Amino acid sequence: MKKLVLIVMGSDSDYPVMEKAVVQLAEFGVGCDVRVCSAHRTPAVAHELASGARQNGYRVVIAAAGMAAHLAGVFAASTTLPVIGVPIASGAMNGVDALYSTVQMPPGIPVATVGIGGSKNAALLAVEMLSIADEGLAEQLNDFKASMAEAVIAKDQKLQGELPTE
Repeated sequence: MKKLVLIVMGSDSDYPVMEKAVVQLAEFGVGCDVRVCSAHRTPAVAHELASGARQNGYRVVIAAAGMAAHLAGVFAASTTLPVIGVPIASGAMNGVDALYSTVQMPPGIPVATVGIGGSKNAALLAVEMLSIADEGLAEQLNDFKASMAEAVIAKDQKLQGELPTE
């Protein structure tokens, strides 16, 4: 499995949230590397990972952090690859501060941002980005979305069968 996605986290305590992204990527056959680095405590490491990401074969970066949550922005400033930010619920504001820090980037430094704790959606967005140049992934995404629709229809049919009739 070729590792096309780099997942970075501000802390190893973010992994229980980000594990969902790792699993989702694997379900599509997309490999990833997972690293811990801090925008504030190890800025040189973050810059080195970000600036070398394209040369190391990655095509998308997913960056997760809580509280001040500057990691996605640091990566976006240091690479031309798309960066997807995952705000992590933590601290006094339970992730709202991380959401604002991730989504409110200055012009020229875009970060695609998913909801607080939304690592599965971050993985799916990464797969959608990769599918632009990969018809196999595009077909898998079509099948994935069709299966979600089928599941909703099945749940509706089950509910309709359980409702009392007049």
